[in-house]
Amino acid sequence: MNTEYRHLLPADFPDESKVWIYQSSRLFSIGEALEIESVLEHFVSGWTSHGHPVRGFATLFFGRFLVLMADESSAGVSGCSTDASVRMVKEVENRFRVSMFDRQSLAFIVKDKVELLPMGQLEYAMRQGFIGPDTPYFDNLVQTKRELMDRWIVPLRDSWLSNRLKVGS
Repeated sequence: MNTEYRHLLPADFPDESKVWIYQSSRLFSIGEALEIESVLEHFVSGWTSHGHPVRGFATLFFGRFLVLMADESSAGVSGCSTDASVRMVKEVENRFRVSMFDRQSLAFIVKDKVELLPMGQLEYAMRQGFIGPDTPYFDNLVQTKRELMDRWIVPLRDSWLSNRLKVGS
């Protein structure tokens, strides 16, 4: 599985740009992905904060992860503009009958595919060898463009989960 995505991020956005990642409960079809890209483009083109345009970027990565980014160097993102982005994600959720807000479902790359595991089954998956210390994990909690570039896909051993699971080297 090709995990190169950094070249698709806007080079002219500062490293401190705010990032939100929403993970779909299933892979979107190509047709759905094209529709979602259109929804995202429309949203970003009209995104505002207190009447000022938000310089934003939004895309769908790996057919499953909706990534939203805001360059706050000229206009900060307020509660209302964040609420607008959440409403847009909920519209995607309803339109395509998926869950986009399940933080208990974690994504890993297993056998060249993105696989979701419920948090409650991680220890079992480790014991059974389904995942291990080197298994790539999608840390959807990253908050900035820099973190998205450096820490979004990391080996399980380098993630926040390593202490929880007592992952060895």
